[in-house]
Amino acid sequence: MQIRAELVNPFLEAATIVFRDILQTDLIRGKIGIKDTPETTLELAIIIGVLGTFNGEVIYGLNYDAAYKISKKLMPGMGDEDIKNEYKDILGEIANMTTGNAMNIFATAGQSIEITAPNIVDAKNETIKIPKKQALGISLFSKFGKLEVNVALT
Repeated sequence: MQIRAELVNPFLEAATIVFRDILQTDLIRGKIGIKDTPETTLELAIIIGVLGTFNGEVIYGLNYDAAYKISKKLMPGMGDEDIKNEYKDILGEIANMTTGNAMNIFATAGQSIEITAPNIVDAKNETIKIPKKQALGISLFSKFGKLEVNVALT
């Protein structure tokens, strides 16, 4: 697999913008590597389909604890039970903002992409049905916990 920075960097830049501007925290890049599948190793997967100049999937991964902390940050008055019922919607909005920013970065570079609505999957208890193909996996760290961005675009 040839790693093309122009396919990955917009998603990393977009995630950095959202975490900085919306969640008031920095993202620190960790390990980067090639994976056999874009599936996450973490508990929750946010799956985004990408169509246009590039095709494939981007999967954001995080643990329940990070999802809870992010949800609490965005909805500080919400109780624990409500967070439990609403965290997928909250994460979907964060994914929409992140991927929307990535779309703008691609558009600025003259590349057009469209995205599907985020599909939030409990990766530990549900089967993720995506094509098995190589992906570039990037670990990111914030005060909320570890995140993954797995990009499988061609």
